[in-house]
Amino acid sequence: MRLFATLVILGFRRWSTYRLATAAGAFTNTVFGLIKASITVGAIGAAGGTLAGYDALAGATYAWVVQALVAPVNVFQWNELALRIRDGDIAVDLARPLDPQFAYLAGFLGRAIHQFIPRGAPPLLAGALVTGLALPTTPLPYLLGLVSVVLGVSVSFASWWLVNLAAFWLIELRGLLTLHIVGMSVLSGLVIPVHWFPDRLATLAALTPFPSILQAPVDVITGRAEGTAALGVLAVQAAWLAGVLLLGRLVFARGARKLVVQGG
Repeated sequence: MRLFATLVILGFRRWSTYRLATAAGAFTNTVFGLIKASITVGAIGAAGGTLAGYDALAGATYAWVVQALVAPVNVFQWNELALRIRDGDIAVDLARPLDPQFAYLAGFLGRAIHQFIPRGAPPLLAGALVTGLALPTTPLPYLLGLVSVVLGVSVSFASWWLVNLAAFWLIELRGLLTLHIVGMSVLSGLVIPVHWFPDRLATLAALTPFPSILQAPVDVITGRAEGTAALGVLAVQAAWLAGVLLLGRLVFARGARKLVVQGG
């Protein structure tokens, strides 16, 4: 655990050097939050004032909280492992006395911790000023929500790790990475809440780990899932995390056995 904490800190320090990129990202997230909140409130109004349990304020809150979490969970891109496999640098990772999946997960969490406040706070502040936020007034949802966010970030890493491993067998991954981004964006609840999905699409989403990345943390933080329901959400996230990480370990071991690096 001490080594893991050290790697998390190093990941935080690595990403803290990109101050201008962080500021630009915060501005972008806030602008898109305003657009999404407006569209969400308009859709709820067109539906008669409520939609799948969301009123206008709850819908706007959902949009702002999603925008606050989209950077920490990293929906849009992570191909660091694929690039190292393609370039042969993965051989260095394999030579180190450290499990690569363990090390990359720590770095991914360090990045998320850095992104959490500078990329997450501005959209929430804008939401509080523009539309208002319907958030719980007791501390328990936030404590459980913090656990849910950590699980969501970890599930996101596990899914990205698995997709990146295709580089052991494929030369070009841009198409696969794009499909993963589209699937994660739609099925995680980034575009609209998963609770708004028609039955077949909701069933499809439930068969993937993607709702555990965004929809689950938002449900816990906003108090939509409370008490035993919140614990059930955390249990589902933990189950997906264990399953996808294990699958990632198995695929990585298979890929490492066939890896050929020029010169070694």
